[in-house]
Amino acid sequence: MKIERLSQDKIRIFLTFDDLLERGIQKDDMWREIPKVHELFSEMMDQAYSELGFDASGPLAVEVFALPAQGMVVIVTRGKAEAQIHERADSDEDNDEDVYEMEVTLEQSDVMMYSYRDFEDVISVSKQLLAAELSEDGRLYSYKGRWILAFDPSGLETAQYHAIIALLAEYGEATSVTAAVLEEYGKVVIAAGAVPEICRHFK
Repeated sequence: MKIERLSQDKIRIFLTFDDLLERGIQKDDMWREIPKVHELFSEMMDQAYSELGFDASGPLAVEVFALPAQGMVVIVTRGKAEAQIHERADSDEDNDEDVYEMEVTLEQSDVMMYSYRDFEDVISVSKQLLAAELSEDGRLYSYKGRWILAFDPSGLETAQYHAIIALLAEYGEATSVTAAVLEEYGKVVIAAGAVPEICRHFK
């Protein structure tokens, strides 16, 4: 579980599928109102408080994005409530469970996105993808000092899909950045056909 602060009132949490399995939660469970999911959310908020000092009191807007073969991205935004903040100790005496006032939005993204620190890795994975005739597609972004390759899986056969992910993961790591964040804050380096374009320039 990785937590980062996006702003004073917003944090992003990246959960791998291993994080979910360790807690006995299936991917589809995130769409259901079950105690295990509430326990996971409480754990996330406790960790956000201890690591970042993010106090999850008051109304929260929670956006959950499912990413293929990577995990879940949870974006939590604290509302501008005028309500008085109760001391944690007082609420613990009255109630054993933390109660969060949440508005949850769930979205599923099919885009495969992997992040690379070194451009040499981007070149290597592109050459492998082209040589294995796995893909002549891809978009390349630059975001916060890293290179991000994104692929649309529509039209891919299952074996091809898994082979592409295996290669992307060999050289890079799954990123918790969503396509919407990349479009807004990242820089588009190659908008389409990134794999052949990179191979053409870096033989």
